[in-house]
Amino acid sequence: MSLHPTGARARFSVVVPVYKVQGYLRECLDSVLGQSFRDLEVLAVDDCSPDGCGRILDEYAARDPRLRVLHLPRNGGLGPARNAGTAQATGEYLLFLDSDDRYLPGALASIDRRLTAAGDPELLVFDHQRSYWWGEVVQSRYGAQLAEAAGGTGGVRERPELLSLFHVAWNKAYRRDFYTGTGLSFEPGLYEDVPVANEAMVCAARVACLPRICVDYRQRHLGAITRSPGRRHFDIFPQYASLFAFLDRHPELDGVRPLLFERMVAHLLFCLRHPDRVRPADRRAYFGRASSFYHRYRPDGFRPPAGDRGFRALAQGHYAPFAAELRARRGASAVRGRLGALQRGGLRQARRGYYALHRRLPLRDDLALYSAYWGRGFACNPAAVHQEAHRRAPQVHGVWVVSPEYAASLPPGTDHVHPGSRRYWRLLARARYLVNNVNWPDSTVKRPGQLHVMTHHGTPLKRMGLDQLPYPASARGTDFHRLLRRSERWDISVTANPHSSEHWERAYPCAYEDLPAGYPRNDRYVRADADEVAALRTRLGIPEGRTALLYAPTMRDYREEFVPLLDLERFAESLGDEHLLLVRTHYFYGPDEELRELAERGLLLDVSAHPRTEELCLAADGLITDYSSVMFDYANLDRPLVIYAPDWEAYRSARGVYFDLLSGRPGETPGAVARTEEELFALFRTGEWRGPHSDALRNAFRERFCPYDDGRAAERVVRRVFLGEPAENLPAPLPLSVRRPAPPLPARRTGCRAGARLTGSATVQGLSGSPARRDGSSGRQAGLFPGELADSG
Repeated sequence: MSLHPTGARARFSVVVPVYKVQGYLRECLDSVLGQSFRDLEVLAVDDCSPDGCGRILDEYAARDPRLRVLHLPRNGGLGPARNAGTAQATGEYLLFLDSDDRYLPGALASIDRRLTAAGDPELLVFDHQRSYWWGEVVQSRYGAQLAEAAGGTGGVRERPELLSLFHVAWNKAYRRDFYTGTGLSFEPGLYEDVPVANEAMVCAARVACLPRICVDYRQRHLGAITRSPGRRHFDIFPQYASLFAFLDRHPELDGVRPLLFERMVAHLLFCLRHPDRVRPADRRAYFGRASSFYHRYRPDGFRPPAGDRGFRALAQGHYAPFAAELRARRGASAVRGRLGALQRGGLRQARRGYYALHRRLPLRDDLALYSAYWGRGFACNPAAVHQEAHRRAPQVHGVWVVSPEYAASLPPGTDHVHPGSRRYWRLLARARYLVNNVNWPDSTVKRPGQLHVMTHHGTPLKRMGLDQLPYPASARGTDFHRLLRRSERWDISVTANPHSSEHWERAYPCAYEDLPAGYPRNDRYVRADADEVAALRTRLGIPEGRTALLYAPTMRDYREEFVPLLDLERFAESLGDEHLLLVRTHYFYGPDEELRELAERGLLLDVSAHPRTEELCLAADGLITDYSSVMFDYANLDRPLVIYAPDWEAYRSARGVYFDLLSGRPGETPGAVARTEEELFALFRTGEWRGPHSDALRNAFRERFCPYDDGRAAERVVRRVFLGEPAENLPAPLPLSVRRPAPPLPARRTGCRAGARLTGSATVQGLSGSPARRDGSSGRQAGLFPGELADSG
């Protein structure tokens, strides 16, 4: 058996069972390994998790020798996973932590101090808090009881009130020799805490209490087994049968049997009354099992608590009166809800009666409805999916939802519909497929059989979804309950890399399928050739031989309009005649007069109105950005990337980020970094912007964030969505080493004098048909089709 890295046995062995929690696992591990108390080992048990959990565990184990990973060959459930970790533990005390929960700072140091002060008892019970997905944190109701009991260390025979504490595995520290000597272990199935927590409590001669809150018990929007209705909740019966069989083997514990019986009945009734546990169709069968348990385990002389009708119903075995009581309670609540809805939405209901009527008609398997950026035209991942579906699934007719002012930007012959029109409601009601890179409006009703595909529109550096809750500057005005209701409609979430999958799970915790296909819009970065690149440069007005640099800053949550943090005139002048600066502002901002004036003077190209960021990236020899998600897409081209981040601290504090972009660590920083204008000018003056160190950083960045973008992303989406192929049958991504991204054009000196100006207007209008819209509007509804990631919904 391996020992602690110091050579001595660790004080604590923390067992962490892991299954399908990739969005929460890093926080959990950081909360344990980052404790000020260091004398511990962590046994992380990968319960054959199908997501990225195993990869994350191995990554952490490579950095910290205190973490050992057990990869189980098949999924066995929470109890067997804990048993597997326990079998490898060597510490003096055992602790269990669920992998979507976390320890609060200083928790283990407090536990150690209390154990030492109590003379190392067999068991220590500590407090917890519940943190809800919408940001609310609630202390447990056991704090006062723990504080009152903190002065003693007797067992439940002297202090039977200890049995009323929360009976879960993770709010206790078990002395390991006591745990193994008593023969404690977890049973398979749900409610696996019940036998172990109660058996430990009644067998421990000395139980200490710690009123300090040590565990943050996360209440996830989706994913908690105990809040997933189904027959699995019948597992509670064999768990209690195991507990009472244990009591039968220990007649010396008969004195606690009435207390445990009362707790069991209360627990059975709680599950029966809770709509997230026992389904209505299963209630009668569950009630029958509960009534049988009542009579089987009822101690002689037991008197049920006064006023609880549930105890009396189980004792009498009469389900009908109990069911009537449940219906009465829920019926009154439903009536109140319906009255409120009628008062609030009468007009909306009348207006959308047409929509409701068409939802009664059969779905059309030959119809797909597309939209991008809230109806702003043919763009991004949905556009690439539409084009691929036209080739691979021509039987499916695609229609685009486009606001009237953007209809002219559609490719010729594209069928489209305006939001709110009668045809829009008809198609929304009957289309089998709905494809979007943002959420559909709240008025959308998800029909059974409809397939909602969320393609997203960027890889997240900044915090998204529920992860914005601690950042009010970016979350202002967001209704997170409504955001989750919109996200619950997703059937498939298309992701470009494991990083996105991991964080979407936590930011949008809903029951969609993660499809690691790559971003369809990025297929062009692999499929385009030199001729296409040359044609794009010509259409944009980039003179032959000039090195084109695309400057694409993102929006700032703490600013309402575009305020350049770079002196564009001075920068363009400093670049000289060999370079040409292309500037693209974020689409949330309207036209900028200063930028327009610089473009008219020929100092730069204003490409803010260009409808497709992919084309700008293909035409550019290098990218300069700050925190825009365009960096992740551009990395596919394997061309130089420069980060200009003069306000990193302010941005990170206002918006929140998922990793330190400026750390300089491989996989986090994509290339050369400048914090000031002078540093930026120096990068281009010295050539460091495309030097060996920058190349090495970009290679590591590509490995992390571009694993799937091999030119077949749209194909994978179409085959999975429209052709119904299983995900495991889709083509595996090509390794980066064999990909051939679109080549940049070789730069040649043109003989232009330094500071040469462009001729004519240098404000680029939309290509592929009509001019892009620059209508003078301001704020967050202006502009067109960026590669930048905005809030989904």
